Amino acid sequence: MKISSAGGQCCVCNDIPLKNTAALSPACIGNTWLFENLNAPEMVALGETALRRTYEEGEQIFSQGDNVDKMFLVKAGLVKLSKVLVDGTEITLDMRKGGDLLGENMLSEDVEYPVSAVCLEETLICGFTRERFESLVLRYPRIGLQVMKNLSKRISSLTHRVESMSLTGLENRLYQTLLNVALEYGTKAGDGFIIRFPLTHEDLGFLVGAHRVSVTRAMKELRNTGTVLQQKKALVLKIRET
Repeated sequence: MKISSAGGQCCVCNDIPLKNTAALSPACIGNTWLFENLNAPEMVALGETALRRTYEEGEQIFSQGDNVDKMFLVKAGLVKLSKVLVDGTEITLDMRKGGDLLGENMLSEDVEYPVSAVCLEETLICGFTRERFESLVLRYPRIGLQVMKNLSKRISSLTHRVESMSLTGLENRLYQTLLNVALEYGTKAGDGFIIRFPLTHEDLGFLVGAHRVSVTRAMKELRNTGTVLQQKKALVLKIRET
């Protein structure tokens, strides 16, 4: 067991050997929206209950269709969430980086993971099994109440975000989607960003709510204007002047 201090408080995690201990944050699980507004004893209890593990690049954290029995916080690294459709096509739905949650639908009853989670690089996670989290809530009922409040707040925020996505024109929507990905997961380069992982037109179509053929046309327009450049498997996104 390893104990690390953060601002005078301790975070205790069941220790699993880590290759990249430099990536560890002093706080194991508490610094995320799901556990906002908890008091000091509740935060310590979270740390004492949390499990920690590192995954190698290409390793799968969970598979689509598995029973949801774990919830994770990504502390460092990058995780791809993908879904296989009925025709066998695999599409990328999202990327999760340090500070993002995985498997929060564990809080629902008898559900399955709707997606698969695969690490795009060495990734450190910290989280709970269903059994551990339910035991924690029985000992600290206020944690369960605060999690419910935080989930409700998150749903309201996401609803507002969806409503704000009414940009006119697929080209603008596609650019905004690429910009959001670049700001979260890309690398700053000159007057733009580099997105180093592959995004197919099927993936982008799902993200912007359009058919692949339409996305191909919109992507062509972005290339023609020099807004998007292709460099092998990477995309270079130029920041538009406002």
